[in-house]
Amino acid sequence: MKLKSLAVVLFLIIGSQMAKAQVTVTDLIKEWERSKAYTKEYLDAMPESGYALKPTPEMRSFAEQVLHLGDANYGFVSAVTGTKSPVGQGELEKTSDKSKTNVSNLVLASYDFVIDNIKKMTDAQLDAPIKLFGKFDMTKRLALAKVFEHQAHHRGQTTVYLRLAGVKPPQEKLF
Repeated sequence: MKLKSLAVVLFLIIGSQMAKAQVTVTDLIKEWERSKAYTKEYLDAMPESGYALKPTPEMRSFAEQVLHLGDANYGFVSAVTGTKSPVGQGELEKTSDKSKTNVSNLVLASYDFVIDNIKKMTDAQLDAPIKLFGKFDMTKRLALAKVFEHQAHHRGQTTVYLRLAGVKPPQEKLF
């Protein structure tokens, strides 16, 4: 009976230590680099003519959708790190040049901004509290998770755009 109790206690201790394990700066950089490569596959897959595609009149075009993703990358990471964004809020989506080349360059540059700013952080800084956009209390780690979720959400939406354009979406890239 004592051996069984000891096993349970050890399991609980190990489990609690594993639960405390956090995503590190190195992990975040790796994930953002993977996500950038995956987004590039989406940008490359859509033909030039598909960049103006709108599934319905009320929806964003493919170009506007991915430019919105880029705008948020800049806005969130600027808010998290305190680094001034090189573009104004919502500026990418308003660009008049929505060509495949320009949109791809703008969106991929937003990923570089994210990655470069995460590289400047330490693991300890990830746990620093912030009030994101002056409203939401959270850690920098959680705020970075929110922007990662946002870009994945909008990239996922563009799967429909690719299908409507007759293009097979890129293979999922989880790892």
